[in-house]
Amino acid sequence: MAKPGVLDSDPEIMVKKALELKKELKKLVKSIVDDEDISIETIEKAKEILCVLKDLKLRKKSQSSMSFKINKNVNFPDEFKCPLSNELMRDPVIVASGQTYDRPFIQKWINAGNRTCPQTHQVLSHTLLTPNHLIREMIEKWSKNHGLESCNVISYINDEGAKEADQNHFLCLLEKMSSTLSDKKEAAKQLRLLTKKHPCFRVLFCDFENAIPQLLKPICEGDSLNHDLQEDVITTLLNISIHDNNKKLVAETPMVIPILMKALRCGTIETRANAAATLFTLSALDSNKELIGKSNALKPLIDLLEEGNPLVMKDVASAIFTLCMMHDNKARAVKDGAVRVIMTKMKNRVHVDELLAILALLSTHQKAVLEMAELGAVPCLLSIMRESSCERNKENCVAVLQTICLYDRSKLREIKEEENSYRTISELAKSGTSRAKRKASGILERLHRVVNITHTA
Repeated sequence: MAKPGVLDSDPEIMVKKALELKKELKKLVKSIVDDEDISIETIEKAKEILCVLKDLKLRKKSQSSMSFKINKNVNFPDEFKCPLSNELMRDPVIVASGQTYDRPFIQKWINAGNRTCPQTHQVLSHTLLTPNHLIREMIEKWSKNHGLESCNVISYINDEGAKEADQNHFLCLLEKMSSTLSDKKEAAKQLRLLTKKHPCFRVLFCDFENAIPQLLKPICEGDSLNHDLQEDVITTLLNISIHDNNKKLVAETPMVIPILMKALRCGTIETRANAAATLFTLSALDSNKELIGKSNALKPLIDLLEEGNPLVMKDVASAIFTLCMMHDNKARAVKDGAVRVIMTKMKNRVHVDELLAILALLSTHQKAVLEMAELGAVPCLLSIMRESSCERNKENCVAVLQTICLYDRSKLREIKEEENSYRTISELAKSGTSRAKRKASGILERLHRVVNITHTA
């Protein structure tokens, strides 16, 4: 299979390749959904195909944006033209003198060793380039009003990754992260936007040593009290972590996990949600699961889950679920009170789908199962089975119930009462998923065995 970055750029070949990949992905997804014992190789192959499809999509988008041609017969307003190129600006930036230029041309001027403004000849106090959002919006609005296609003023994605100008811009923004508070806030906001929209800027954090510590420096030094700055830095960290090659580097940067744990406890709701989402993204690697677990990051996640803000629940639940795929983290989650919090939420019917999945995962840990039984999991799970139309939820419920009954035979009495009143388990044994049928049948067999022993006695 072709790897991302080495695909043919011919449009027809790209379309044909995408169709082939989608057919293969469809088979893999069907196998993942239908098979009870899924191989890691199948999942990894599906992930690889998704990465290639994503690359194809980015290439198509890049080709589309690069194919824009400026109509030479259109007279653009002078303020939209770069003084250096006399062409329409695609990425207008402001230099220290206050003048606006198109980034590639002014960057070339500066790279040539010039330290004056081309128009005013004023000596530049610094060489940082600040995006001129107002002019950019005016250009886009003017183009739209005159029936012209948007010129896609930021066109960073291309086959060769970040250009030299992008790298210089990136380094300038990192330099600003050690400047005044207003500079830090502006730089953090730009890095958040760039890493969200342009994958090549995520890659730059991997390419430049100490880039991540420089990004995090302001909120390590006490500026985390500035909630806007903290939110932009944490969100940038999330964007960086999406890039697969960055996951190990980000997690192993010493200050990252402590900063994320702090953000889970204090910050705006978006900051806390994005901190949880970052831990979820990083935990895609098993080595990161172990590192995050050993750092005691599960505790603030569980505390945030208990707090119950609806805007963070899914991100938090996803992070806990992924981390608990590692056995040692299950023990940590149980110790930190995950079972109690999850049972409380489920009884109140809060995010049942996500929390049931975590509960099913924890049911392979003996202490977790015993705690579930003590906290009234059996009647709770049985009532969810009756109410739910979701086959996956029913499957998770009956899987947990079977495990509870294996550890605590006394709970079979509650199952028997349920059967006498609603025949919930019997119905699932007939009409559930293949796994649910097997689990339900196992409970019924155990129930009948206990009943027969009782009658014999």
